[in-house]
Amino acid sequence: MLYSMTGFGKATFEINHVQYTIEIKSLNSKQTDIFTRVPSIMKELDIQLRKILSDMLLRGKIELTIYSEKQDDNQTLGINTDLLMKYHEQLSILNIPSNDLLGTLLRLPNVMVAAESSLMETDEKIIYSALEKACEDLLTFRRNEGEALAKDLQLRLNNILNYKEKVKVLAPLRVEKIKARMLENLNTIQGDIEINKERFEQELIFYIEKLDVTEEFVRLKTHCLYFEEVMNDDEIAIGKKLNFITQEIGREINTLGSKANDSDIQKWVVQMKDELEKIKEQVNNVL
Repeated sequence: MLYSMTGFGKATFEINHVQYTIEIKSLNSKQTDIFTRVPSIMKELDIQLRKILSDMLLRGKIELTIYSEKQDDNQTLGINTDLLMKYHEQLSILNIPSNDLLGTLLRLPNVMVAAESSLMETDEKIIYSALEKACEDLLTFRRNEGEALAKDLQLRLNNILNYKEKVKVLAPLRVEKIKARMLENLNTIQGDIEINKERFEQELIFYIEKLDVTEEFVRLKTHCLYFEEVMNDDEIAIGKKLNFITQEIGREINTLGSKANDSDIQKWVVQMKDELEKIKEQVNNVL
């Protein structure tokens, strides 16, 4: 089953009468890159939060945001003294009457803030549990995206195998074309030259063997079937493995092109390459 690296998860929890929301976003990345934005009261939990994200989401560019959504009416408020002093320095030059200055300062943005208490062990468990729930929500999103990816990848694989069959039909026809072309070239040579038919057939066979693509057909089909097998495996993180298989598929297609020596075959090889590029783009987003 495929999982996309792209996803979104959300969960809520409440601590000390304050409602918090967890949001997790993930995008494709070769490694695990985690960015966190959490309230200062939860900064000490950063290492464990990252561990949960890494263990559950495995790979991708992951952004974690935790913010307070709604505060209780009885929530204790404090004063952000550093910000208050900065506002005071800027407003003092405006000659505002002293009896109004304090009221004006207290009404400015972020001067009055919710007073945060220290986290209890039970609070930490609530946060971790909510984070795991948000991760599960994101994994569901990834699985749904993965189903769409799987359908598209299967279509591209089928196209490559179908084009391979087109080439398989055309490949034997090259023998007569090459034989006729070689005879035509010999006939254009000036003078009376006796052609040794036996030697000519030997050289022709040698030349045709160099252009034989039977092994490429077998390996290409094998790689495509293995791609399907891995894609339908129960393992979650298979993106890197699929990427390796696409490289092998690409090698066989390139070899077919180099041995084609036929314009009609080249057309189908180009079609296969086009499908493979689309597969590569999709595989980059597979977990």
